Amino acid sequence: MTKNLDKDGFRTIVDNYQLFYIDLWGVVHNGITLHKDAIKTIKEITKKNKDYILLTNAPRPNNTVKSFLEKMGLEKEIRDHVFTSGEAALKYIKNELNNKSFFHVGPQRDFDLFNDFKHLKKDNFDDSEYILCTGLFDEHNKDLNYYKNLLEKNLKKKMICTNPDLIVNRGDVRELCAGSVAMIFEKMGGEVIYFGKPYPEVYNQSIDNKNKKILSIGDNFNTDIKGANLLNFDSLIISNGIHKNEIKEYGIEKISKSYETICNYIQSELKW
Repeated sequence: MTKNLDKDGFRTIVDNYQLFYIDLWGVVHNGITLHKDAIKTIKEITKKNKDYILLTNAPRPNNTVKSFLEKMGLEKEIRDHVFTSGEAALKYIKNELNNKSFFHVGPQRDFDLFNDFKHLKKDNFDDSEYILCTGLFDEHNKDLNYYKNLLEKNLKKKMICTNPDLIVNRGDVRELCAGSVAMIFEKMGGEVIYFGKPYPEVYNQSIDNKNKKILSIGDNFNTDIKGANLLNFDSLIISNGIHKNEIKEYGIEKISKSYETICNYIQSELKW
């Protein structure tokens, strides 16, 4: 049974845990503005001397996301807890795919992910050794059939996906993410290596989490909650995020089951 925290607040469970994985987009901000109640909750967690990581499936290095949050007005003490799926992917690429050429699928704003090895980026698929997917091209950000046609002749090449999210809400606008492209590639028979939630590596890279009682907080069943389940963490779903309409229509128990997940807590917004 999923316990609703809207009445009693997050304060009633905080002492049960030593470490919190807190999603950024959908919990701390909506892509445009910060959620003040979430910021207050993080500050209260700090006062309790608890550890937390702002774990995000952003296909960018840590420093890029920290700069983005600084522009939104988030203070440095909190920004310093950011860890991204892009950072985890970078470590793998540098260790396992060093000096190999790649074709980039994603918007130009993600170029900073491979600044250190941009000379290996190829403009022609045929000249590349693997595919680096960070998202959708700006000019093709709604039509997934475009990617099916683009990728079908390159199924023998490995794809590195730096953001397993299928969708995200930027304010009230829903956008497709890299995970949607990777899913098409996989369904056609291609091999994808994912970095980010729900895959364990991004959790384990971000902080020493051994022998700690952990709560994962997020708005996405496919990533935040499924990742918690895979690693045997407790979880809290924020219901005003990605699955807002589904939860409102069918209820948390039915929706959680439909995503094959178990959720310990639900709260409309992260609120102390």
